[in-house]
Amino acid sequence: MLLTGAVAALGSVLLIVLQVVVFAVQPPPGTVAGFFELMRADPVLGLVSLDLLYSLNNVLVALIYLALVVVLWGRARSAAAVVGVLVVLGMAAYLASNPAVEMLLLARVHGAAPAADRPALQAAGEVLLASWRGTAFLTYYVLNGVALLLAGAALLGTRVLGRAVAWWALAAGVLMLVPSTFGVVGLVMSVASLLPWCVMCVLVAVRLRGLAVAATSSR
Repeated sequence: MLLTGAVAALGSVLLIVLQVVVFAVQPPPGTVAGFFELMRADPVLGLVSLDLLYSLNNVLVALIYLALVVVLWGRARSAAAVVGVLVVLGMAAYLASNPAVEMLLLARVHGAAPAADRPALQAAGEVLLASWRGTAFLTYYVLNGVALLLAGAALLGTRVLGRAVAWWALAAGVLMLVPSTFGVVGLVMSVASLLPWCVMCVLVAVRLRGLAVAATSSR
C-alpha cells in the first residue's frame, strides 16, 4: 500500500500539470452550447474540459489518503479513521456529480435532434452543469479540505513522514476551505492550493517509498 500511495502521489502531480496545460491552451467553454459543440468536434477534449482528468486524479488522491491512513493507523488511529471516512464521503459525492459522460451523450442527441427539440435538450445540459457545481461538489470540496487539515495535524503530531509534509498538507488544506465556485476568492485559493498540494505529494512519494523499502528490508 505504501508504494501504491507513492506512485499515486506522483501520478496526481502529473495529472494536475497536464490539466493546467490543457486548460491554458484550450479553456473550457462558458456555455452549454459551447460544450455541445466541443463534445461533437472533439469528444476527448470535451470530457477533459468537464474535469475527466480531475476525476481520475481524485481516484489517485483517494489512494494517497489510504496510504496516509495506513501510516497513521498505529500512531493516531482516531484521526486516521475520521480522515478515511471524510475522504470516502467526499470522493463519492464528487464522482457522482461529474456530468462529463452525460454531457457527451446529450451533445450527440442534441446534434441529431430536430430544431424543435433542441431547446429542451439544451435546458437539460444547463441542469447538468448547475448540479455539477452544486451541493455535491461543495460537499466534496469542504470534506476534502477538512480531511487534509486533519491529516496534516496528525502528521505534524506524529512526524512519521517528517514535518515538511505536514506543513505543506496544512497549507493546502487551509487554501481548500473556500470552494473554487465561491467567486474570485474561491478561484484564486483553489489555484493557489495546487502548489502546496503538489509539493506535499512529491515529499509523500519520497517518504512512503522510504518506509516501504525499510519495511521490506526488515523482513
